[in-house]
Amino acid sequence: MPIVLAASVENATILLHLFIMLAAAKLMAEVFERLRQPAVVGEILAGVIIGPSLLGWVQPSEIITVLAEFGVIFLLFNVGLETKPQSIFNVGVRATLVGVLGVILPFVAGYFIAVAWDGNFAEAMFIGAALVATSVGITARVLGGMGLLDMQTSRIILGAAVIDDILGLLILSLVSAVSNGGVNVISLVQTAAAAIAFTVFVALVGSRLINRLAPRIEQLRLGRPFFTLGIVLCLGLSVASMYIGVAAIIGAFLAGMAMAEATEENETMHHLTSGVTEFLVPFFLVNIGMQLDLSIFKDSSVVVLAIVITIAAVITKFVGCGLGAWGMRWREMGQIGIGMVPRGEVGIVVAQIGLSLGVIEPRFFGAVLFMAVATTIIAPPLIKVLFNEDQDGDGKIDGAVEMDIDEEFSRIG
Repeated sequence: MPIVLAASVENATILLHLFIMLAAAKLMAEVFERLRQPAVVGEILAGVIIGPSLLGWVQPSEIITVLAEFGVIFLLFNVGLETKPQSIFNVGVRATLVGVLGVILPFVAGYFIAVAWDGNFAEAMFIGAALVATSVGITARVLGGMGLLDMQTSRIILGAAVIDDILGLLILSLVSAVSNGGVNVISLVQTAAAAIAFTVFVALVGSRLINRLAPRIEQLRLGRPFFTLGIVLCLGLSVASMYIGVAAIIGAFLAGMAMAEATEENETMHHLTSGVTEFLVPFFLVNIGMQLDLSIFKDSSVVVLAIVITIAAVITKFVGCGLGAWGMRWREMGQIGIGMVPRGEVGIVVAQIGLSLGVIEPRFFGAVLFMAVATTIIAPPLIKVLFNEDQDGDGKIDGAVEMDIDEEFSRIG
């Protein structure tokens, strides 16, 4: 009996924590929407407020981490449903340039900042790897809320994020190997080849296979056959991604993209998935805010380090990814640059790996943690400002009209 009672109390505590997280996230989201700011910022700040740093109502736990992971997985699956494979392939070259330059500049900056703060070689490599990371889930959340996922710049950001994740994986593998005293080149090449082959195969073959199977899927006696298949595919490809070595969200995004064309007229599929996403994503965002430890501000040197790393993280991604979009309009270059700025949970994971290996000092860990949360909060308002300039009063994108006018003047000239 006491064991049953103890289990009941534990379950009640877990439910209470989830209730507090969801209620706080939605309350802060409402406040920020009324202030004409992205709701995602409010949801992250809700985590800072109710987390260990301030009120201490909720502590990070394994269950919360799992729910947060599910939240970002379904968020990217939902984004994938609105992204046709061909639209990504059409911007493939541009997305590759954005992804590559968005990795090189942050890594170099992070490395030399750590060296300037008397960090050793392994620490400098880990700080560089932490700055490389991109949390596209944050940008996707903001753009999805604004109804702008169909823009060319949005597709470039999504494509670059996939490339960014693969490159980031390789850098993290290299850095971890260096910290352990050796580098297995063959293993790195195999990991890269597997990640690229998996991504290309699912993107190319997945949608065609789903389209071919669509008539048979509709004949299944399940209540929601496409929805059921979508959930199974989302979780399956997420697991496959992790076994290959890339983030689960890449598999989730590819699963949604594979079903994008088959579910074009199936509003029920998208509607049901959106419902699941709206429930789970707040846990992902609040969990990011809960990771921030405000006690690092007691040490002025760590504060300066955190600010420097954050500024470098913003500028290098903005400039690097923006330069990758060279040839587009300045505003579009800015949109792509700022869209790749959030580090979110990816930067936190890299820092935690470095700390668990005993490679980086607590001061560097605290600074990177601050940078990951800060860039995630800084980016959404800037994304909203830059993309809002491309909308008219009806909320429709007027970029195409502007480009037509530019071409007309060029022709007349």
